[in-house]
Amino acid sequence: WSYIGYWGDHQIIYLLKLLELAEQHAPGKLESYFQENIFVYANVPYKIKPYEDILRNPKDTIDFDRELDHRIQERWLSLGADSALLLNQKQSIHHVNFIEKILATVLAKISNFIPEGGIWMNTQRPEWNDANNALVGNGVSVVTLCYLRRFMTFFKKILERSKVKEVIISEELKDFFENTQAVLHRNQQVLLGSISNKDRKTILDGLGQAGSRYRAQIYRQSFSDQRKALPIAELIAFSSLCLQYIDHTIRANKRADNLYHSYNLMSVENSQEISISHLSEMLEGQVAVLSAGYLSSDKVLKILESLKASKLFREDQYSYLLYPNKELPGFLRKNSIPDSVIAKSTFLTNLLKNGNTRIVEKDITGGYHFNGNFKNATDLRNALEELEKNHYPVTPHDKEEVLQIFEGIFNHKAFTGRSGTFYGYEGLGSIYWHMVSKLQLAVQECCIKAIHARENETLVDKLLENYYRINEGIGVHKSPELYGAFPTDPYSHTPATKGAQQPGMTGQVKEDILSRFGEVGVLVEEGRLFFNPRMLRKTEFLSDKQRFTYVDVHGKETEFPVSKNALCFTYCQVPVVYNLADKSSLEVFLSDGSVSKSEDLKLDYVLSQKVFGRTGDVVRIVVHVAQAMLK
Repeated sequence: WSYIGYWGDHQIIYLLKLLELAEQHAPGKLESYFQENIFVYANVPYKIKPYEDILRNPKDTIDFDRELDHRIQERWLSLGADSALLLNQKQSIHHVNFIEKILATVLAKISNFIPEGGIWMNTQRPEWNDANNALVGNGVSVVTLCYLRRFMTFFKKILERSKVKEVIISEELKDFFENTQAVLHRNQQVLLGSISNKDRKTILDGLGQAGSRYRAQIYRQSFSDQRKALPIAELIAFSSLCLQYIDHTIRANKRADNLYHSYNLMSVENSQEISISHLSEMLEGQVAVLSAGYLSSDKVLKILESLKASKLFREDQYSYLLYPNKELPGFLRKNSIPDSVIAKSTFLTNLLKNGNTRIVEKDITGGYHFNGNFKNATDLRNALEELEKNHYPVTPHDKEEVLQIFEGIFNHKAFTGRSGTFYGYEGLGSIYWHMVSKLQLAVQECCIKAIHARENETLVDKLLENYYRINEGIGVHKSPELYGAFPTDPYSHTPATKGAQQPGMTGQVKEDILSRFGEVGVLVEEGRLFFNPRMLRKTEFLSDKQRFTYVDVHGKETEFPVSKNALCFTYCQVPVVYNLADKSSLEVFLSDGSVSKSEDLKLDYVLSQKVFGRTGDVVRIVVHVAQAMLK
């Protein structure tokens, strides 16, 4: 069943990027699905526990329903893959529209929203960087929150442009939506300033219980197949409300050094409050906030300058670590309780006087340590309860005091996993190349946004300078000696003490291809292909003439000469030639021998769709690039 679920922030940002591309290439296509009941739910036999249970133990939140799994497997023989789809109370596959599927995704995230913290990671899945897998439970993700911001901003624009006035969704999801919306409306006044720990828990309780009731209803009896109308205007208002909360939390996670927190920790205090504490700076948080569309161009530049000056920058590779390197304590420095702490605790002092080593013991050098068999606080709690059963005096105050000392020594809550204990495999001191490529793409998006907005040229140039600095740190631009491997081969990471390690085709390749299209200025908007090579550098153009070979849309290998001061690539198997010129212009050569010309470097909608469709009608595109726009 693992192929059904996926990491939380992937689920948001990768889906969104595909939908953004769909809307750019085929505007209005997504809207055509608003009233089409052609989507389904997976009947995954993992059951998320009720909210109260999750709050009680956020590291144990999912049960596997073996009986349901068995029933699904039995149906597989007659239904095939359809057996894994959710049936409604009428015993038919429950079909819904596009808006319902997107709304279910958003509500699942919002039901785990902790104000000023992020999205609570409580479903036993790590985030994008699974080296942080131990954060599951008490971890709260600013990363996913930033991506959720971009997600909701995109859909708000789609909804605002839509001619559809209302959509029909499952009554159970409508109730979930209304309950969530009511919680956000009821507590809106907290956004005027910092949020108290009590208000934070009040909001999480409301959102978490709304999600919990919805899940329980579907788990218990599935969808009724009754539908309710949801006005598009109400969805737009909900998106605006959510964005207010999201932006408030992103603001609260800005650090003094202009960077942003990536992951936080939540703690339930006295069953009435939820406090938030921060982990160290991480590269993921900077990538996410840059990608979110939250920052102005001048603030983007401040982040990039701070990033270069931070502990995340690794001079020898001219690139960025996932998290600051640090020296881990040696074995003898671990599990050592200071004398002063023992002296303050009457309970521990009495245990030692009585020669009871069940909880703590004194070594031959006079140092104090917790029982070495304790794996975690649960083991300690069990040991205290055993003492109680054996009539040793243990008060509630003693239990709480010892548990706090234990957490103070081990700080288990802040344990992240491999990222805090390993020096390889995306651990301490490691550059994770996919994340560097994600950084490059996020910065490029910020550059393109500034270029399109015609921002101050000096500011744009500084952004481009930072982009190419990141670009030059990526392996393909390095010598084998510096990279530690063939520079064109994909590798996972570079630890502090070695060259590139763990060969394999990571997602980095995807980001690098997207970045390259951005560098050469190939863009699509409203179904039209256009060119804006402002990011391109003059040094990329040929210093001498060459021949260009490619495979055309008919599968035929073709070649033609490319002159000096030009460059050439294909897009949808159509060759695109850039020539340096005094003035920008565009020529589109068609298969019937005609040529379409324009001054704005844009193809019209019809020609663009022919390129995307690889019809063969467009034979070649020649872009004359004004030299003045390039550096």
